[in-house]
Amino acid sequence: MQKMQSLIIKDSIFLKHDPGFGHPESQERLRAIYNRLGQPDMQAIVSEMAPRRASKEEIAWNHSPSYVDRIERTAGVDHFQLDPDTSTSADSWDAACFAVGAGFTALDKLHAGEFKTAFALVRPPGHHAEYDHAMGFCLFNNVALAARYALKKQGARRVLIIDWDLHHGNGTQHSFYDDDQVLYFSTHQYPYYPGTGSATQVGEGRGTGFTVNVPLSAGAGDQEYAAIFNMLLEPVAMEFQPDVVLVSAGFDIYRDDPLGGMRVTEQGFAFLAKKVCEIAERCPAQGPLFCLEGGYNLTGLGQGVAAVIRSSTGNLLNSERRICEKLINADKIFKELQNALDIQKKFWKNI
Repeated sequence: MQKMQSLIIKDSIFLKHDPGFGHPESQERLRAIYNRLGQPDMQAIVSEMAPRRASKEEIAWNHSPSYVDRIERTAGVDHFQLDPDTSTSADSWDAACFAVGAGFTALDKLHAGEFKTAFALVRPPGHHAEYDHAMGFCLFNNVALAARYALKKQGARRVLIIDWDLHHGNGTQHSFYDDDQVLYFSTHQYPYYPGTGSATQVGEGRGTGFTVNVPLSAGAGDQEYAAIFNMLLEPVAMEFQPDVVLVSAGFDIYRDDPLGGMRVTEQGFAFLAKKVCEIAERCPAQGPLFCLEGGYNLTGLGQGVAAVIRSSTGNLLNSERRICEKLINADKIFKELQNALDIQKKFWKNI
């Protein structure tokens, strides 16, 4: 039987974005992933494709035109500081436009039925980027713009965004806070940068109930994340019935990440991807499309991405399969999960 392949969106332009010497969001992150995916066990289950470039008009679906112009003016400038954490180099404008376009390219291929799952290996990351300013290493909100693309160009009615990055995706939340077509589900270390994402932030107006935050204390690992996905994400997603599933895939929840305090293992990432794929299949929904966000331990980053791809293509290692079989029944109730369940019960009958 031929192995299922995952579409991988990659391009050398993403190696040209340079935030500066010593910055944790470095080109080495992608090189670590490329090295892992280039090994023989992965080559048969990935199919690589270059992204198209997103236009300024498309980027303005989620960002102010004046902000888009501001980032464009950094093109060719060796270093420009946007905020204390976020800077650009001469090629960052191009990289950011292609990072957005990577999501569009992947969604087109998923929509055409050519692949069941895709991974956009992009830099700069996106989920902190706000409507009119950069934040947290991010220039444009790649996942939010992928959601806009699915709604505007592919006829999607409901988009689920799952964000398992260590940090709360403030930009993504704000993009859809009053929108009932996009359900934003985030697990994140809290209190921690950027300070948003309390469990009581549930949306507003017609978007009330369509933001689900599970803020976590440091130390959460495979069991805790599995319980959240089993007991909260799955019932909410099945009630929401998305047409498209997107994932802000941050690997800074890895147990040895230098910027985080979580304890997720490589096998844990395999489970998270497996659960997301099962949700997409059951709805049924297009995707999932995984978009790279954070992750700063190079070993964990390479191994984590590989685990996600193996899981999403049905090619789990025996060790991953055993862990997934255990985690599928994880139902550990702890205070942060209980609090989120109590809050979300007001909006979702399935909980």
